Formats: sequence, C-alpha cells, structure tokens
Amino acid sequence: MRAGLIQLSSSDVPADNIPVIRDYMRQAHAEGAGFILTPEVTNCVSNSRAHQHSVLQHEADDITLAALRDEAAKLGVWLLIGSLGLKTGDADGRFANRSFMISPTGEVKARYDKIHMFDVNIDAQESFKESAGYRPGEQAVVTDTDFGKVGMTICYDVRFPHLHRALGHAGADIITGPAAFSPVSGAAHWHVLLRARAIETGCFVLAPAQCGKHPVSTGKPRYTYGHSLAVAPWGEVLADGGEDPGVTLVDLDMSKIAEARGRIPTLTHDRDFAKPEGTSA
Repeated sequence: MRAGLIQLSSSDVPADNIPVIRDYMRQAHAEGAGFILTPEVTNCVSNSRAHQHSVLQHEADDITLAALRDEAAKLGVWLLIGSLGLKTGDADGRFANRSFMISPTGEVKARYDKIHMFDVNIDAQESFKESAGYRPGEQAVVTDTDFGKVGMTICYDVRFPHLHRALGHAGADIITGPAAFSPVSGAAHWHVLLRARAIETGCFVLAPAQCGKHPVSTGKPRYTYGHSLAVAPWGEVLADGGEDPGVTLVDLDMSKIAEARGRIPTLTHDRDFAKPEGTSA
C-alpha cells in the first residue's frame, strides 16, 4: 500500500490553502498513493484568536472539509485530513482541533478531536496555550479502512504513550500523527518520539507535518518544523519529508506489523500494577 504524506506551509486564509492541497492530492494520486494524509490545522495556521474567529467555520459549513471530501471522491482515495480548526457550540467559544478520515467515496468515516492540549513554555521566544482557544477531545478513535485499522492522534498527543498503546490494543495497524510541531522541540524530540510510538505498538506511524514560515495576514508569524515522517513497526524511518512543502511517498508492507509484534510481542505482556505511593489521581 502506497501512502502520500502532504507537507504544507498553510496560511491563515483557508480559501487560499484549498487549491494547494488539492494539487498535492492529485500529485500523490498520480504517483500511486491510495492513502493521502495532510497535516494538523490544514485549513488555517494562525496565532491570532480574533482572526481565527473571523475565518474558521463550523464543521457543517467548512469549505476545506467540503473541498477535500470532493477531491478524495474524485480521485477514489482514502484521505486523512490531519486536522481542521473548527468552530463549536461551546459556550466559551473554544474551537475543536479535529481530524477526519475520509473514504474513497468522500464519506466521513471517522472524526477525532485532539485530546492533549499544547500548553507549554518552550523558551523565551515560544510559548503556547492551546487550551485557551481549543477544547480537548475525550474519545480515542480507531477506524476501519480497506488496508487496515487506523488509530488517530494529533501532534502533541505523540508525547502520551498510553494513548498510542490503547490504540494498539484496539487493533490499530497504522497510527496517524499529523502535526504542526515547533522547530525547537521538533529538532530535539520529533524523530525519537515517533519512532518510540511505532516500536511500542508495532504499528506503522504516519506523521504529515506543517513546515517553514507560515504566511499570515494578521498577528505574529508562525514557524513549524516539517520533516513529515513514515516509521515502520520495527522503528526504522522509511521516509522523511525534509523542510519544504511537498509530497512524500512511502510503500507500506503490512506484513511487517505481524513480524515486529511476533519478535517482541509487548502488546500481549501488559500487567496491572499499583501506582507509587503519593501518586495523584
């Protein structure tokens, strides 16, 4: 099975990003990809909450979701929309950071709302409080496709191995990790975290990424790390998208899942244990 990881440098104007994404989808399809993946916040990268409120839409009205569902159906491919920033009905006005699995007929097969919020202080120049603008999800998701079961995560989720292990126990063959990673933490942690999640679960991990300096119409610029990765169940990096926008193709030999799990069957070795004294609930 051939996958195509689309690496973007999305702007903060959703309508401007759609033709770019569609062109990359067509390129990936022309080169044999039957499963195409886009990064986190495919529709809009922005540091301005006011701007997000002016351009983001509810799921039912979202122009990016409609356009990419249409393109997936035209091409007859599976599509992971890594995530879209979407308005919700929440009283506090917070958005959802929502990933979508789209079937080759354009149907929404699964939705996943990012569970872990990126509230961090990386250094003096970079701090984020995702939970101020986005509300966290509560439900882990594994969905069926023609090529296997896919567990869905988003970006900061990669730092929480128990989520990935739950996806592995639920039968995931592939775990998706679309991201808009910080360049600082990306250089330090991106590769090792994704490789660890693949090794721990015996899954393929596919992580399409945002990259570079993002064009913004308002607010301060945003920079992301890039390096869309495909990692095999044994932990080897199969493909790295580098630092520029484009399509990274990777052929997945699904027999490698059973091979890795047969060699070191950690998913069958879990044991219940008491937490250390003093552990908070």
